[in-house]
Amino acid sequence: MSTAILTGQPVPGSPLEGDLRSLGFDVRVASNAADVETLLAALPGDQRVAIVDARFVGHVHALRLGLTDPRFAASAVPGAVTAKPEARTALTHALRTSAEATASLPDSLAEAMESGATDVHRPELGTLVATVPTDPQTRNEARQAVATVDDEAVRLRTAVKSRDGFFTTYCISPYSRYIARWCARRGLTPNQVTTASLLTALIAAGCAATGTRGGFVAAGLLLIFSFVLDCTDGQLARYSLQYSTLGAWLDATFDRAKEYAYYAGLALGAARGGDDVWALALGAMVLQTCRHVVDFSFNEANHDATANTSPTAALSDKLDSVGWTVWVRRMIVLPIGERWALIAVLTAVATPRVTLVVLLVGCALAACYTTAGRVLRSLTRKATRTDRAAAALADLADNGPQASAFAALKPGAWLRAAPVLAFAGGAALVGTALSNPYGSPVVVAAAALYIALSGLALAMPLKAPLDWLVPPFFRAAEYGTILVLAAKADVNGALPAAFGLVAAVAYHHYDTVYRIKGGTGAPPAWLVRAIGGQEGRTLVVALAAALLSATDFTVALTALAVAVALVVLVESIHFWVTAHKRGAPAVHDEGEPA
Repeated sequence: MSTAILTGQPVPGSPLEGDLRSLGFDVRVASNAADVETLLAALPGDQRVAIVDARFVGHVHALRLGLTDPRFAASAVPGAVTAKPEARTALTHALRTSAEATASLPDSLAEAMESGATDVHRPELGTLVATVPTDPQTRNEARQAVATVDDEAVRLRTAVKSRDGFFTTYCISPYSRYIARWCARRGLTPNQVTTASLLTALIAAGCAATGTRGGFVAAGLLLIFSFVLDCTDGQLARYSLQYSTLGAWLDATFDRAKEYAYYAGLALGAARGGDDVWALALGAMVLQTCRHVVDFSFNEANHDATANTSPTAALSDKLDSVGWTVWVRRMIVLPIGERWALIAVLTAVATPRVTLVVLLVGCALAACYTTAGRVLRSLTRKATRTDRAAAALADLADNGPQASAFAALKPGAWLRAAPVLAFAGGAALVGTALSNPYGSPVVVAAAALYIALSGLALAMPLKAPLDWLVPPFFRAAEYGTILVLAAKADVNGALPAAFGLVAAVAYHHYDTVYRIKGGTGAPPAWLVRAIGGQEGRTLVVALAAALLSATDFTVALTALAVAVALVVLVESIHFWVTAHKRGAPAVHDEGEPA
């Protein structure tokens, strides 16, 4: 239960107390600051507390935004301030220093908390009203302003992500927001909708795996419905302000699980018709994962960069002022809405092979476009990268003990070009695997060279303009090597086993990203050591290919996939559930469409 303390003399006919109760607050009344302090001291320390001026006039949704958002320790709107347990001390201190304030007490408290170095979130209200009238005339004007704006319409409109893809914006969000409201009114949570979206996508993958035309059509329809639910869960979170650490993790990881499970379903369905497309399915997963790593690495490298200027970015901003170019550029990058629509339609009308080939071509073009733009931005911007950014890139690199031993050598400045080292090592390894027959020991030698170059790439902090390319190069090298060696084995089951291994490792890499984005830090070092690091796993796969027959190699890939999946899943689930229970800060990703 949360408690709201009304300060000052109650205003006859004011709906404020009822509005606060509708938001889940137990309402208390205090006549002055001294009474507020007494009431505050008597409340349990684990409660959220809001202090609201009794003269407040405004929309209920303005109060909801200002007083109930779980992502912020302290927040305020004109005439109201709130503090979660972690900000209660700052609120109490502000109350003591603002006891003689003549202005609205909540506003004075918010200012005092900010001056005391406490971050106070102030939501963007737009057309919503939140004010403290000081005389009857301004009160009447404020009430008229409240009456002219439908806050439920505003609430529905702002439930939709402000920046999204064309397909999502025009084909899904116009009606999915109403599904979100329907869910909210029936007490459903975003996590429940997220889980329903996952189950729907898994059923779609099962339909695709039947290999029949009817199954493919059903799979396409179910995939679209899964995406509708995927949009609904975020809109429900924004509509009802049900943000949570666990929810953000589920939403992000389930998106990847749904898409990659569907690729597997397509491969199984094709196999029933006598067509082996496992290499294409695995290639699509590798390409899409590498695209995401490019996004994450670039954003982390520039998350808190100072003096951030770039002519390329300026040109992008200029193009944004031309309406149609915004949508063209968002569609070119093939975000999740366009991507899933493409997959669904092609599944229903074409074959799995056509679907995966078109997907690979589209994603490759999108990857070239986005990566080229980010390289240009990095080369032309003048920015100072921070230690935090360098640490995040090092965590995303996922180097294990073998590479770390070479990093400890601390080579001279002549080896400073980290992206060059990462690219050279990865290209040499994948190229060697491609140009040699299965079982060649030369691939093992290339893997050893790759380990050395992986370590040297991280010998110094990753603060150079293009150092954000290091993690994507590592992902491409590891996943690409597994793909090539499994294809070279040329036995039944090798590519599906490789698909499982890459899926398990990719989950670990995504989990690392979401922990960093959520501010909870990278996975523990023992976990990285336990699963070998990216270079250690690559060496193990190369050794297995050199020492084992193709059939035994398939068994080894399967065993490695199961082992990695068990370790990373158990640790990850334990971490996120524990973080949720201990009240880790709620997060919600409002960034680029995935």
